Amino acid sequence: MTGAGHSPDRSTPRATMRRAFGRALVSVGGLAALLLAWEASVSIWSIPLYVLPAPTVIALQIERDWALLVRHLQPTLLEAMGGFVIGNLIATGLAAGFVYAPPLSRMLYPVAIGLRTIPLVAITPLLVVWLGNGYAPKIAIAALISFFPTLVNMSRGFASSSKDQLELMHALAASQWQVFRLVRWPASLPYLFASLKIAATSSVLGAIVAEWIGSDRGLGYLIVAATFEYRVARLWATIAVSTALALAAFLMVVAVEHLAIPWRSEANE
Repeated sequence: MTGAGHSPDRSTPRATMRRAFGRALVSVGGLAALLLAWEASVSIWSIPLYVLPAPTVIALQIERDWALLVRHLQPTLLEAMGGFVIGNLIATGLAAGFVYAPPLSRMLYPVAIGLRTIPLVAITPLLVVWLGNGYAPKIAIAALISFFPTLVNMSRGFASSSKDQLELMHALAASQWQVFRLVRWPASLPYLFASLKIAATSSVLGAIVAEWIGSDRGLGYLIVAATFEYRVARLWATIAVSTALALAAFLMVVAVEHLAIPWRSEANE
């Protein structure tokens, strides 16, 4: 029984599961409504297949091409995962270096911004020339596109510790490592996961774009091949699978965030 002036415990596992289920139900309902409206629009206005296929047509094409799609999904997944891990590790390490070496930040931050402004379609051929035609250039592009948002967010995150916390650690004669581990790193976690959500989807996009040039496998290659062969249904089926892959990557980061910083998740509910 709840005492006077106190609300029921909203952080119980059962209550948390109910809230998560409710949010998932709303999201699924919204997606279902969008697909139904799409299907109805194609049927009512008799939109040609080459303009916009109906969701049922795309679903049937996915079923027919399932083995082909899975075969080309595997290299894209490997490239996106490799780029995601490498790009975020480098960005996090560099952001930590910026906190303890401000001259390093003033020297390298403009370089990072300059790299981010280079169009992917412009740098991909160069990476193919430098790194060959295998996985390496695709992983490099995925890492590059994951790198910048994490660098920006983690630079802010490591610097977000309160002055009182830092002064307390100084009064306790804490080492720089202890300050980083006990103060700066926990304070940066919300910033880290905010950037990882962006990087998770961006790494998939980067891998697919890199596969457009000099590749004979992957979802990006399949998109290009379907476009040139005028296989519209296969093109949309590949786009749907690519979207599902990016969404799955995003949801995995969200799940890890709930485990790593549950107090923030509860505060936002």
